[in-house]
Amino acid sequence: MTIHTEESGQTLVELSLVLVMLCVFVFGIIDFSRAVYDVEVMKNLAGEGSSMASRGVSPGNTVTAISTYAGKDLSMSTKGCVIVTAVTCTNNPCSGGAANLQVTAQASQCAIAASSKIGCLKGQGSCNSSNAILPVNAALALQLNQSLYVTEVFYSYSTITPIANFLGSNVVPGQLYSVAYY
Repeated sequence: MTIHTEESGQTLVELSLVLVMLCVFVFGIIDFSRAVYDVEVMKNLAGEGSSMASRGVSPGNTVTAISTYAGKDLSMSTKGCVIVTAVTCTNNPCSGGAANLQVTAQASQCAIAASSKIGCLKGQGSCNSSNAILPVNAALALQLNQSLYVTEVFYSYSTITPIANFLGSNVVPGQLYSVAYY
């Protein structure tokens, strides 16, 4: 029986290459799954927030309830931001642009830097009569003097595995966003 000494290191090299690829796949699956879960929780929070606001709960109380409801799924008190905005159609046609859509109420609770993609953010002056920006399909649903409630949820996402360090920081998003209109 002879041992081929020139092949003894080949197995070690192959194992190390396969092990690195396996770790990248496993770490990627873990962090990607967490990101998908966080996005789904955020979609639920945004939908519930807009639904609450449309049933007459004030934007301030809605923000507090949504931040509390996130609980241990998302630590909104340290890594998130919830913004609830009431947009009212002031002139016909409501789909005619931002001049016809006004921010009439807004509340936020933010632990991270985030700007509303709808309009004025509370704390930057009075939001009343500030122009609002809505997608065309959401604006078409409004009639004169009718309000639409928009809940935006921002979340600062960070990986728990070293995959971002290995593949680069651009692979995994740093901030997740979800919005719902009611």
